[in-house]
Amino acid sequence: MRATHFGAGNIGRGFIGEILASNDFSIDFVDINETIINSLHENRVYDIELADASKKRIHVENVDGINNKDNPEAVIDSVFKADIVTTAIGPTILPFIAELIAKGIQKRRKETIETPLDVIACENMIGGSQFLFSKVKEFLDAEDLAYVEKYIGFPNAAVDRIVPIQHHEDPLFVSVEPFSEWVIDETQIKNKAVHLAGVEYVEDLEPYIERKLFSVNTGHATVAYVGAYKNYKTIGESIEDPEVLAKLRAVLGETGSLLINKWGFDPVDHQAYINKIVGRFENPYISDGVDRVARTPIRKLGYDERFIRPIRELKDRNLTYTNLMDVVAMILSYNDPADTESVKLQNLLKEKDVVEVVKEVTGLTDNELITEIANSYQK
Repeated sequence: MRATHFGAGNIGRGFIGEILASNDFSIDFVDINETIINSLHENRVYDIELADASKKRIHVENVDGINNKDNPEAVIDSVFKADIVTTAIGPTILPFIAELIAKGIQKRRKETIETPLDVIACENMIGGSQFLFSKVKEFLDAEDLAYVEKYIGFPNAAVDRIVPIQHHEDPLFVSVEPFSEWVIDETQIKNKAVHLAGVEYVEDLEPYIERKLFSVNTGHATVAYVGAYKNYKTIGESIEDPEVLAKLRAVLGETGSLLINKWGFDPVDHQAYINKIVGRFENPYISDGVDRVARTPIRKLGYDERFIRPIRELKDRNLTYTNLMDVVAMILSYNDPADTESVKLQNLLKEKDVVEVVKEVTGLTDNELITEIANSYQK
């Protein structure tokens, strides 16, 4: 079978590419990075190494590279011939590939291809595939849309794997953590014949998306901001500090209480999930800088983001969010002159009253919560 995958970066090669290859797909990687694309096209293979004591190597074959800037027609043809289309390019880049996907779909319709095709956005966002579909639709007419309704699926997905920043002499080699999770909403799938081993298919994706967002994303950011507050430079250094580890576990206890209350996750199973996450952050073979994980603090303080949203929902359920509030105060204090959002946030706090800044960056209208955050910051 054939796969078209948009995004030949470390996540694309080290996570999605690995799973597709293990399911006997040949893969066309689509990207504008000339070094990686040219190397994929010339070599047709690459290696993955697990970031743990085993250093296990995984050999990925039957791959190719297409530069979508230089050769858009080849991309369209790849989508036309594909049995599955996936992405790992970042939410902000999805609109830029929409037209190519649309043209590939149009070619399938014109050639009366009746084999269903699923387009799956494997991004760190909620509703990624449906967001991509909203952009693809802009390039489709009524006849195309009728064809899509029958034959093309855009099932949402949740993905989770830590792939650290890295540099190797071989531009295709990539190191990844052993853990990976890829969950797909099976109710939105059109091609039921493609069922990937190593992927979990569920009828309700939202609990799994929130579990990942409020556990992995909230937890990773917690280690970074508490670590930065204590002047550590890496996630590894930070989590070795008992106080940082204790704060992480306390935060995950609070978000865990929300997930259990809201979605009915089994408490014992969820505690095991928390323990696994903590172990992933403690992995000495993954080196990640505090500045990378803590960057864009304004975005991370967004209304529906990893701290404010669980705080809002915990408050609505009369559940505790004290430790989350402590971390929010540290985010407001985060000062990295190399990070544009951090500089902007610190300037706002100098120019305006903290209450106004909290309202502006969080989008909150709950005056009680706004005051709690302001007071936590000013302690």
